[in-house]
Amino acid sequence: MINRRVFLGATAALLCRDVEARNDSWQPVITEARKMDQCYAISVYKDGTELLTEVFRGPPVDQLVPIKSVSKSIVAALAGAAIDRGEIYSTEDTLGKLIPDLIPSSADAGVSYITVENLLTMQAGLERTSGRNYNVWVTSADWIADALSRPIVAEPGTRMLYSTGSTHVLGAILSEVSGQSLLDLARTRIGQPLGIEIPAWTRDPQGRYLGGNEMALTLDAMVRFGELYRNSGRFEGVQVLSEDWVERSFEPVTRSMFSGLGYGYGWFLGQSYGTRYALARGYGGQIICVVPQLALTVAITSDPNRVARTAGYFGDLLRLIENTIIPVART
Repeated sequence: MINRRVFLGATAALLCRDVEARNDSWQPVITEARKMDQCYAISVYKDGTELLTEVFRGPPVDQLVPIKSVSKSIVAALAGAAIDRGEIYSTEDTLGKLIPDLIPSSADAGVSYITVENLLTMQAGLERTSGRNYNVWVTSADWIADALSRPIVAEPGTRMLYSTGSTHVLGAILSEVSGQSLLDLARTRIGQPLGIEIPAWTRDPQGRYLGGNEMALTLDAMVRFGELYRNSGRFEGVQVLSEDWVERSFEPVTRSMFSGLGYGYGWFLGQSYGTRYALARGYGGQIICVVPQLALTVAITSDPNRVARTAGYFGDLLRLIENTIIPVART
């Protein structure tokens, strides 16, 4: 007869072997990530269970780190929350309807017809405020007026022009329709339901929180935000965002001319051997990757002061996700 002590001992041994096997299967991910001298840390969850968390260099996992343009995906989530609450009727609502008083007199007449969806998908058509234009934009006296008074260089809705100014305008819309600051919205509609800290971040000269850059999260908070989207807007049984919003966010509307990835509502979209994934991406190599088909969420933090281009480190991260992480998760 097998007594209770023997049974428990055998069960513990089996569990240990299972954990060891699990860790061994993910060793290639650790090996590849460690080679990248810009990579700070990586965390991988499957079916809500932590499979891997490794810190290679940089701050510990419980320290707040700058997530750069991953912030854009958070603002996009807040747009979904505003639509869920009826503060914005639909993504087809225009700037002329939502923020007429914020459109400067110097703006092209077509600016009034730019839609929420145009802002979400980086298809506003306005000259970019990112890249070489970023410093000029953030040193201007009025970031909203500067962004909206730039020339229309493409018909809205026809071409992706990645621009932090577009997300900042979207953040201003969210504040106007809700009567709350973007910080308060982020804390009450994302931070509290997910149980994560969202500290105050950069504000423009008019006191509006920057939409689309400079937020900070811990690695665990990044995972939780990814899990929210992996679970169709639910977190620990609570429907934080509508399922419809998450589905729409992961549908490609346009495509990046830099990476070739598709782009939805604040998320870059790609696939590896038929498996689709979504990326929240920030300067330097800050990543939240969601692979719903595999119940997988990945968070990566990197040196925020170094460039990460598709032809360089960001390309390395894409290959890590497509050629190592996703294949291991399939097994």
